[in-house]
Amino acid sequence: MRHGVAGVKLGRSTAHRRALFRNLVTALLEHEVVRTTDAKAKELRRWADRMITLGKQGTLHARRRAATVVRRRSVLKKLFDELAPRFDGRAGGYTRVVKLGMRRGDAAALSLVELVERAGAEKEKAGQKKPQRRRDRGKPKQAEPRRRRAAAG
Repeated sequence: MRHGVAGVKLGRSTAHRRALFRNLVTALLEHEVVRTTDAKAKELRRWADRMITLGKQGTLHARRRAATVVRRRSVLKKLFDELAPRFDGRAGGYTRVVKLGMRRGDAAALSLVELVERAGAEKEKAGQKKPQRRRDRGKPKQAEPRRRRAAAG
C-alpha cells in the first residue's frame, strides 16, 4: 500500500526524474506556460508551487533552496523579483493545469501547465471582444417558409 507516499515515479530512475522536473520547473518559471503529459503536469504543479512559495519567503536560505531546483540564475532572479510579488496575496494554487486532449503520435494525454496570474493574460483578456455572429447583427429574424422536398418517384 502507498500510504503517505508522495510523488510519482513515471518509470524513471531517481536522477532522471529529478532532472526532468528541474528542467520543467525552470521552463515553466521562464515562459510561464509549458505543455506536457498529464502525469508530468500534475507532479510539476507540486514542484512549481513549492518554488513560488520559496520565492515569497524571500530569504537567502529560501533563495539557496530554490537554486537547487531552478537551473538558471536568470530564472531564479525572475522568480524572486517578478513572480513572487505577483503572487503575494495568494495563498497557494499558483498554477493551473488545462487538459488539451490526446497527442497524435502515441495518444498520450497532454496538458498545459500555466501560472494563474500570467504577465500578458490581463492584456489579452482586456483587448478581446467577442465578434458578433453574422446572423445576430441586430436584425429581427424573419420567418422563412419551409420548402418541401419533392417526393422521389
